[in-house]
Amino acid sequence: MKSITINGSQRESVGKKATKALRNAGQVPCVLYGGDKPVHFSAPELAFSKLVYTPNAHTVVIELDNGETLNAVLQDIQFHPVTDRILHIDFYQLFEDKEIALNIPVQLVGNSKGVKNGGVLKRNNRKLRIKALPVNLPDFIEIDITPLKIGDKVAVGDLPSGDYTFLHNDNTVVCRVSTSRVAVEDEEDEEELEEGAEAAEGAEAPAAEGAEAPAQE
Repeated sequence: MKSITINGSQRESVGKKATKALRNAGQVPCVLYGGDKPVHFSAPELAFSKLVYTPNAHTVVIELDNGETLNAVLQDIQFHPVTDRILHIDFYQLFEDKEIALNIPVQLVGNSKGVKNGGVLKRNNRKLRIKALPVNLPDFIEIDITPLKIGDKVAVGDLPSGDYTFLHNDNTVVCRVSTSRVAVEDEEDEEELEEGAEAAEGAEAPAAEGAEAPAQE
């Protein structure tokens, strides 16, 4: 999985007054959990743009001003209810030998046969939660929808899970191709065309242009 580096400064004061002063200075107060003790730090709000405002999943490399480097994932984020500015971010520390649960985006590839025939592709889950060691976290979960016909669906149980485990029931639907009025009409048109072709096969073929008709005796 791709990672984003955040350069942060450790916080010694964690009270409301100090936190407010940080926000006024364009900094975001953060806490890193999962280690021996919580690590309080801050970083410029702009530093989180590629991490927060994206549908992709990333791990985070936190480089503190004391020279310490910590690997983590985004756990929780709070926004201002009016301005949508980032108020606070919680991270969870990663360890090479410990599995982590994370939501991974689903990427659909291919052109569904059902959609070509007028069906509608519905995405029930745009992200799936998995559990894996940090080294095995994928950037996304790819699903080829090319074979899907109208009425077909893809469930979690249909997906391969090599180095990670899905934290969903096997019958959890990820996407499906549903029927529509247009699709029904297309099916009826196909039947009419087939019937017309069968009728044409049974009829006598007309003489080609420019051909002479056989002489009458």
